[in-house]
Amino acid sequence: MAADDWHWHGFVAQGLMQAKDSNFVNNDGDVSAKLTEFGLNSVWQLDPSFRLAGQLMYLDGGNRFQQGLRIDYLFLNWTAINTLDWQVDLYAGRYKNSHWLFSSTRDVAITRPMIVLPQSVYFDSFRDIAVGSDGIALQSTYSSSLGELDLNWSLGATPTPKEQSQRIISNFITGATKQDFVHQISSFFRPTGSKSQWGVSLLDSDFNYRRTMTDIFADGDFTVQRVMLNWRYSEENWELSSELFQERVSVYGFYAPGVQRTQFAQGAYVLARYNLTPQTTLYASYDHFYGNKDDKGGSLLPLQTGGQVADYFGYQRDTALSLSHDFGGNWRITAEYHWTIGTGRLGPNVVPDTIVNRSKNHQLWAVQLMYWF
Repeated sequence: MAADDWHWHGFVAQGLMQAKDSNFVNNDGDVSAKLTEFGLNSVWQLDPSFRLAGQLMYLDGGNRFQQGLRIDYLFLNWTAINTLDWQVDLYAGRYKNSHWLFSSTRDVAITRPMIVLPQSVYFDSFRDIAVGSDGIALQSTYSSSLGELDLNWSLGATPTPKEQSQRIISNFITGATKQDFVHQISSFFRPTGSKSQWGVSLLDSDFNYRRTMTDIFADGDFTVQRVMLNWRYSEENWELSSELFQERVSVYGFYAPGVQRTQFAQGAYVLARYNLTPQTTLYASYDHFYGNKDDKGGSLLPLQTGGQVADYFGYQRDTALSLSHDFGGNWRITAEYHWTIGTGRLGPNVVPDTIVNRSKNHQLWAVQLMYWF
């Protein structure tokens, strides 16, 4: 193997963060150093058409992520077509999610625009499931006089450890969760002479839950189906990005045998970037999520749960500012603040944590130092 056929890179990031009135970071609201990210990624070019790529990641994000090592992606890539007009790539293994604006860059601290991305789309409790899946994927790009058209397709599934299931479903589950499949397709179009990109993505996924003998929940099946539109406009020193979606969530069983429940969630965000200097970048975002489009104020939740779940668990609105500064060639420091109303995007998502999340209004600050090599 020639030296120039194999490349590897890495990064380490450490910070402090605090979310006083929510369980987003921890349950006591204290300042936490659980803002640790360490990643190593590598590419081995086997020949002009085939390459192996992978990334090993360590995360400690408090309640946001499962602590420890994980393989974010490990795949064989075959470039089947590479001409002036067409490029077609096939992937087999644990492929990266390329269907959302930031899904393929959220895994690395230095390529992620903010420490905490808009949670309506980039729900941190779902991070490991959304970053990559085990299966097959296709990415293609067609160039014409009208512009560039990307078409992406993937089919796979992601292992769901018990700790991660508890972060998504409920702190009290004792059974096992499995993702049966996730099927996605997306398309992006960049018109010739335009500074905009327009896109659409579709997602269909099934999960199942199997209880233990002592479980307070029943066996259950979950179906998640999402339609998402996205847009990006780029200038030399600034950029605007936005994604909006509607998501159908159906639950069969789980709460009790025979239960059937379907509701439609909606969400959207706008994220702005402005380069103050070549080394300093300001980000601002506004994010909005409704757990039920027919009950945007969450007024049905107290009625459905006998008063145990407050109305503010039905929505979440977040406004954030973030400032990043690069120095020393390979260093970056980022400071960020979030003002949030509602708890609809705090995990667990199916059976919410009403003990810790007792405040409708909550705030978050974070500072993170990053180094890449």
